[in-house]
Amino acid sequence: MGINMGVAGHFQLPVKGEYHDNFLDAQAAARGNLDRDRQKTLFDRLDWLDALHRMALRGRKPLLLRTHDGEHDLWLPLMQSATGCYDALANWYNFTFRPIFAGSYDEVTKLALLRQIALLAQGHARRITLSPLPDEDGSASLTATAFEQAGWVVVKRQCDENHYLRVNGRSFDEYWQGRPGQLRSTVKRKGSKGMVSIRIAKDFDEQSWADYEKVYARSWKPSEGSPDFLRDLARQEAAAGCLRLGLAYIDGKPAAAQFWTSENGTALIHKLAHDERYLSASPGTLLSAALFQYSIDIDHVSEIDFGTGSDSYKNEWMEEVRPRYALDIFWPNHMLNWPHIIRHKLRKE
Repeated sequence: MGINMGVAGHFQLPVKGEYHDNFLDAQAAARGNLDRDRQKTLFDRLDWLDALHRMALRGRKPLLLRTHDGEHDLWLPLMQSATGCYDALANWYNFTFRPIFAGSYDEVTKLALLRQIALLAQGHARRITLSPLPDEDGSASLTATAFEQAGWVVVKRQCDENHYLRVNGRSFDEYWQGRPGQLRSTVKRKGSKGMVSIRIAKDFDEQSWADYEKVYARSWKPSEGSPDFLRDLARQEAAAGCLRLGLAYIDGKPAAAQFWTSENGTALIHKLAHDERYLSASPGTLLSAALFQYSIDIDHVSEIDFGTGSDSYKNEWMEEVRPRYALDIFWPNHMLNWPHIIRHKLRKE
């Protein structure tokens, strides 16, 4: 559904705004700009958004906003939460959510496109909540500025944090020397006993995935929110050569499992679990060490990302933490938003 915004700004052509309520139309409009070869980050791809919606968010109506001028292109994928309200099309499987640009644009171009998205959104939503936005790339701040310039009231708050490791050209041995002594001692002692065997699979096969699911079911983790989505993701990433499925066995039985992907210099740790019955053998710790070594010495990644969450064990493996933000965005002319806007203004005073 196309709408001409009629605003040229600094663009050569008028900026057009449009929205789509299904992924088939969005795919045709995107013309490959949201595919793997154009988008470096997993969470910025149409395949991710489509699968996440089909398998984990089916009950939420999508609203895929787009602005473009023939040369520059921006998408903001949303989903309906309640009458007049929309959220980021994302959930706990996302490490990040952000507006998706089809190229490497300067900040002036990004801001202009985002401002048109904000104007387009006025016709659809009274309130929008976006999270988890990164800001090391300026996504959270630039999006907030654009919506404010378009007349919205924006509340920016930290909603989570992300533990990550910058390898900085180190080998695994060099990285390992910087780990806590207790962690290094555990890996040395437990590994020397030879009880745990480890396998890292790059191809998808049903038996390996069944072993992963067995471990997860017997772990301390809550029941999986959308197991079909994860299975589909593992298949997809294996086909692209990006799957790293780590499995640890004791006496031939799966004792620990971790689901990683590795692409474009970054390893993502999606899921990890261990069977509580084998806790004394530390299969999860030994498996983590093996996957870190593989990622650093074999895949030669520049960054390892542990996703969102403040779990204390992440501090043993990671060296840095960065915030993730939520933007609560209110259209001020809608009376249902007034109490929220008033509370926000009172907090600022």
